[in-house]
Amino acid sequence: MAPPLNFEGLVQNERVHRKIYTDSEVFEAEMERIFERTWVFVGHESEVAAAGDYKTVTIGAQPAIMTRDEDGGVHVLMNRCMHRGSTICQEQRGNSSYFRCWYHGWTYSNRGQLVGLPYAGGYGKTFDRSKFSLKRARVGIYRGLVFASLSPDAPDLADHLGHAKYYIDLFMDLSPEGEVEARCGTHKYGYDGNWKFQMENGVDGYHPNFVHQSFFEVQGKKLGRKVMKLFTEASAYQSRDLGNGHSILDMAPRRKSHRPVNNILRGSTSKESNDQYVDSLVRRYGEERTSEILGASNVNLAVFPNLLIIGIQFRNVIPISVSRTDVFLTPTTLKGVPEEINVARLRAHEAFYGSAGGGAPDDVEMFNRCTAGLRVKDAEWLELSRGVEREHTADDGSIVAHITDEVPQRAFYRKWRTLMCGAAATVAASYPRPVAALD
Repeated sequence: MAPPLNFEGLVQNERVHRKIYTDSEVFEAEMERIFERTWVFVGHESEVAAAGDYKTVTIGAQPAIMTRDEDGGVHVLMNRCMHRGSTICQEQRGNSSYFRCWYHGWTYSNRGQLVGLPYAGGYGKTFDRSKFSLKRARVGIYRGLVFASLSPDAPDLADHLGHAKYYIDLFMDLSPEGEVEARCGTHKYGYDGNWKFQMENGVDGYHPNFVHQSFFEVQGKKLGRKVMKLFTEASAYQSRDLGNGHSILDMAPRRKSHRPVNNILRGSTSKESNDQYVDSLVRRYGEERTSEILGASNVNLAVFPNLLIIGIQFRNVIPISVSRTDVFLTPTTLKGVPEEINVARLRAHEAFYGSAGGGAPDDVEMFNRCTAGLRVKDAEWLELSRGVEREHTADDGSIVAHITDEVPQRAFYRKWRTLMCGAAATVAASYPRPVAALD
């Protein structure tokens, strides 16, 4: 029998071992040490807007249900009957005040209490229904984003989000009412590869000019300007490590315009709608904040471990196995804006991220190729050192480098190492190169 893996040696400051993508032992440990110990994104409040609304979700590899009860409370219930273990909800979404297990008829409220017990007399007078409520996750909500945690020891959600809250606020404040809705459906795709490929890729500014070259060329012709320059050495854009494993690709202009238009909408909507939209933002937030919102909100944001906010979407990365991942892309609309604005947002999302879009299929192909390439055993390490010599710490404590640098990937794996290894992670970090036993 092979000895257990030494997790602390798998991730170093500037590179990672291929086993973190290919070894089932690593995957099982991730589900326990990461997804069961921190906050996991499960959805948006608007997806369960009315009393009785529900949506099936996952926390790591565990099935769960996000529900809204009759008092307006949002719950995350584990999707497992407390009798013989069957899942109690099979539909992806719907509306119901209760969930009934089809195996033996045990029935639960949308708060998780056991409310129905067929042939109850068979259990005797001492049977206590209250001991058989559904298992529940902790729920934390920030600006409508719903997170769940299976750990009583996880920090407060606000502390977990840290500097990421600033960028979430910008995203939500694109609405003059300060709220978005996620009720236009979901793009779903899967790939035969590890979940971390998608989290790395969502904040990777090094790949777009190569993987998405054809899309950028088409867009450049339509717009009459070069789009690919956004991700070259000449770009003024940045990547940032926000702490706690979170990071961004920051594509905000370094100079603020007096009357900016968000990049997602540029050239897609009428001047009348744009002016009406900006005016509504100014009335709500003032000129300075409006300029900040429309300028600084153009980012790709990764929230550790499984949420990406890109363009207009929430992207939920769902681990299935060490070599299989599902990805759900949920576009959002803005409350309080002209319909033309929301239509333009959705069309722009579909053009790049839809199933037949210009971007998502390219990325999935790369994940498949990485999965195939990592079967090679004589090349054990993946390099993540780009930009190390030019990164620096900003006044707010974030680590900043060029947009094509691998700052976000290093940020992700620092947090990964801490959760997977605990105190041992500080020892691993001291090694300038990998532990010899793993070479």
